[in-house]
Amino acid sequence: MKKILYILLLFPLIATLSQKRIGELAPDTKPMKFPLNSWGVDIIFSESGFGLGTFYWRQLHEDLRAFVDFSVGESKDEREIEYIDYYGNLITIGKVNRVFILPLNFGFHYRLFKKDLTDNLRPYLAVGVGPHFIVSTPYDQEFFTSFGKAKLNVAAGGYFGIGALFGTNKKNLFGMIITYSYAHLFGAGIENLENRFRTNIGSISITLTMGLMYD
Repeated sequence: MKKILYILLLFPLIATLSQKRIGELAPDTKPMKFPLNSWGVDIIFSESGFGLGTFYWRQLHEDLRAFVDFSVGESKDEREIEYIDYYGNLITIGKVNRVFILPLNFGFHYRLFKKDLTDNLRPYLAVGVGPHFIVSTPYDQEFFTSFGKAKLNVAAGGYFGIGALFGTNKKNLFGMIITYSYAHLFGAGIENLENRFRTNIGSISITLTMGLMYD
């Protein structure tokens, strides 16, 4: 239900910001050339909550783009259940650690349907891999104070997804992508909930991409 709700909430925004001709069949004209470089920010909505990221893209070919991106977000065990106590505090019974995931991914975007759609709508496939830095902090301590006892683990991970860029502006970048990300921790794993260790972390996310394009 959460995934469906994310899509329903974001669809009106995309429809509003997109131009009228999005999705129309491409006329027999020469495709537009966009700047080779792109940089910007990602706003991420995942099953675990909200995250932020940044990225750099480099056009290699008219259909192929290389990228590197980095983001920060919380990762929750799917068995976590949050409650509101008598004083209005949000608590999770049995939670041992807060867990934050900081993935650094390198990969490629491949543009789809270039000859069939106008440049107003530029769908693409994305595949990325790289190290994922997993930070855990004690749940029984105040949020900021707990970082004094943070522990760092490194996992191997990556993601794949399908996204699209909207509009023909050659300076400002706007798009959206839906991804599935996965990270594997070696060893005992991370203890989110008491006596429950996670070695595999997977998540579905919807990401809004905003940035600048330049040569």
